[in-house]
Amino acid sequence: MMDKPLTAPDRDDLEPLLQAAKVGMDAPERFINREISWLGFNERVLAEAQREQHPLLERLRFVAISATNLEEFIMVRFAGLKAQVRARMETLSPEGLTSAQQVAMTAARVRDLQLRQLEVWHGLRDALKQSDIHVIERSELTDSELQHLEGTFETEWLPVLTPISVDPSHPFPFIRNLAVSMVMELTRQSDNRRFTGLLMIPSDMPGFIRLPRNAQGHSRIVPAAEVLHHYLERLFPGFTVENPGFFQLFRDSDIELAEEAEDLVRLFETALKRRTRGDSVSINIDDRVPDHLVAALLDEFGLAPEDCVRMGGEINLAQLSEICDINRPELKFQPYDPRYPERVRDFDGDCFAAIRAKDFVIHHPFESFDVVVRFLNQAANDPDVVAIKQTLYRTSIDSPIISALKHAAEAGKSVTALVELKARFDEEANIRWARDMERAGVQVVYGFLDLKTHAKVSLVARRESGGLRTYCHFGTGNYHPITARIYTDLSYFTDDVEFAQDAGRLFNYMTSYAEPTKMNRISLAPLNMRETLMDAIEDETRAAQQGKPAGIWAKMNSLVDPEIIDALYRASQAGVKIELVVRGICCLRPGIAGLSENITVTSIIGRFLEHSRICCFANGATLPSRQARVFISSADWMPRNINRRVETLIPILNETVHQQILDEIMVTNLRDTANTWILQPDGSYIHRSIEASELISSHQYFMENPSLSGRGRARGGGKGKGKGKNKSKAQAKSGVGGA
Repeated sequence: MMDKPLTAPDRDDLEPLLQAAKVGMDAPERFINREISWLGFNERVLAEAQREQHPLLERLRFVAISATNLEEFIMVRFAGLKAQVRARMETLSPEGLTSAQQVAMTAARVRDLQLRQLEVWHGLRDALKQSDIHVIERSELTDSELQHLEGTFETEWLPVLTPISVDPSHPFPFIRNLAVSMVMELTRQSDNRRFTGLLMIPSDMPGFIRLPRNAQGHSRIVPAAEVLHHYLERLFPGFTVENPGFFQLFRDSDIELAEEAEDLVRLFETALKRRTRGDSVSINIDDRVPDHLVAALLDEFGLAPEDCVRMGGEINLAQLSEICDINRPELKFQPYDPRYPERVRDFDGDCFAAIRAKDFVIHHPFESFDVVVRFLNQAANDPDVVAIKQTLYRTSIDSPIISALKHAAEAGKSVTALVELKARFDEEANIRWARDMERAGVQVVYGFLDLKTHAKVSLVARRESGGLRTYCHFGTGNYHPITARIYTDLSYFTDDVEFAQDAGRLFNYMTSYAEPTKMNRISLAPLNMRETLMDAIEDETRAAQQGKPAGIWAKMNSLVDPEIIDALYRASQAGVKIELVVRGICCLRPGIAGLSENITVTSIIGRFLEHSRICCFANGATLPSRQARVFISSADWMPRNINRRVETLIPILNETVHQQILDEIMVTNLRDTANTWILQPDGSYIHRSIEASELISSHQYFMENPSLSGRGRARGGGKGKGKGKNKSKAQAKSGVGGA
């Protein structure tokens, strides 16, 4: 099934228009709806669960990821659309749709996706059984298994479960966002009085329970919901229980800020408490719940029938990740240990010495994030380091980055941490460890009220030879050691003086609001990043108009910004060959005659989550070449990133790093056939493996081949002297390159 096109819901309406090739620069149809494009991405994630090439438990994990993604979409994006409808906002989306039209279109797609997730799960449940992992129903529980569950129920569940009979003295309780609850009909046996019964499930309660292996040695797992069904009469003694079933409520979880707020931390602590009490958005209800109870729930939560999805079986598919953790290595991806770059090993782990010798880039997760941690730990322990400055958007609970910053402050160094409190769904954790750092002596700054600080920058000032030398790290991803094993990202290390000056000006801007009057190399959002990108695209457009080589390669998570999309359309019309790798949302329609016939868009979905942002401009030569302008960035091409966030766009000037990013990483991504989907003009996607003569996996290539700039003495090349003559293995085998 995964090789079939994923069809856009507006395909029938757009087909005649697209076939007639009349989509021009003034037609709103030149844009794909953002919400529908995101749902298409999540459908591609779900399609990975149907790829038999993947190990079984990894396929199941893709279902859980798709379900988790969809939860966030409903709580944030879909909730936002419904709020616009309630507010009677009349602003049209770039493709000309009202909020009400988007709600109707999106709701249908969300419902279809939820039901498809359930269908895929049921298919995988049968496959698990064939692999001796039995997910059973309560009717299949043996006497010994029930005896085992009895102890769990009495000691771990009964103390935390609260059965409720709804009547005037026991009003309907508040149901938290994402909470899974049980509803049922109750009849009191003493007087036949009828009630509605509720059972609210604690959020930390497992979704699945692993049972002891039976006499045949089978692994048996029972959904917690099935166990609760079994014990309902114990929870409601003296009542007859009828028609029990589960439901899950989704509430609006976005946070709005008042500009006049004086204490940003206190504001967020209050807002986080409000999040769980947001407006109801939608509800999933077990299809065993009778219609009259469904109607009562909808009335209680202020929802319409179209806001309800009837589900058969499990309500919370995100909990399927619990099954994925079972110890069956043969049903998972072969473990991969990231390489430690030879460049740093050459200097016995001395990051500063390695950077002084030559700029280099670490390609996560194929190369170890430990280098970033070591860089900051070395700074914390080095008596010659006088100052550390660090941005923090997301990190882990027991973050080694936080520990290094605290240790450095306790050692008397000047340590500044720019903490972003508006990192969605991580705000509470960020507040907690920001307070912890403050107690250790770190100067914590919370950034801008009206801008998210999304830049990933570290600056270390070290006293050397009578002066100060500054070492910098610029990243495309978060300082998070766990996600760094899953997300593909780039970490660029340099001691270049002009980069260091720019990084210093960036931190001054973030801590004092003082806009830099001069930047040597780095472009910043919201100050001049848009201008830099637009100028680069327009340079390629002019080159093509003059008959010179012209081309654009770019890789990002999302492409939404209408101004940049229109600039790409103009470039295509001028003859610029544009190849885009956009993992998630893409509002650009490629391949339309007279508009975008020179643009191709692909999306890579596979073992690792594509997260790095790269853009390359031919600059008068045929891509790839040493003449090309290459940048890495913390920003996607979206209005929020370019207009409302602090972001960095870093030019790559070192020849070896330039060659690695352009000739190795970008070429390999463009050649991928094993993990790549191709965007069609109508918004649907087709998997590239359909037309490929051989399967080429970019993820497999990077796992097997050391990066160019991290090769160290094995490859040669001193600081700034990489000759860039040796083609990467990817480029040597590639048909990619003609711009």
